Amino acid sequence: MVLPSTHEVTRLLKAWTTGDEQALEKLTPLVYEELHRRAHHYMAGQRDGHILQTTALVNEVYVRLVDCEQMNWQDRAHFLAMSARLMRRILVDFARSRGYQKRGGGALDLSLDEAPSVGSEPDPNLMALDDALQALATIDERESKVVELRFFGGLSVEETAEVLKVSVETVMRDWRLAKIWLLRELSEGNQRGA
Repeated sequence: MVLPSTHEVTRLLKAWTTGDEQALEKLTPLVYEELHRRAHHYMAGQRDGHILQTTALVNEVYVRLVDCEQMNWQDRAHFLAMSARLMRRILVDFARSRGYQKRGGGALDLSLDEAPSVGSEPDPNLMALDDALQALATIDERESKVVELRFFGGLSVEETAEVLKVSVETVMRDWRLAKIWLLRELSEGNQRGA
């Protein structure tokens, strides 16, 4: 599959922002495929029997993005950042609606290199991660955004750098530091909950 150019997506987003409905029609298949690819990447390692499937996640993100009528889309990077934020919100809201325990109870350690499971059984790791990310944002907002974009949005290091308008090296450093901080925070949370 050939991905659309950054410039084409940006052009269509800006045209849509000004009210061009034909731009939305052209944009829809381009961004839908990209959203599906990112959601699939995020959920690829999940166990069978999810209640929330990749397509349902993509559909929910897409509906919320299209409903953002007042959104002044800046470029493709802005779109990817909003998509990652919405994926995170949807997954966390879904987890909260399933009655998950705050801070993870006695949950196992969470690997930031693997996505948490979204299934019919409670997975408090997602809630603990969201709580930890909110705490990290109060200390270092950019590190929190790096985790959100990479972990929930499925963005590469290069795409994350584009979204945040920083160097690849900065993203890699923030990613390493954030993982260390989050693992410590999640580990301490598990100990407090035990």
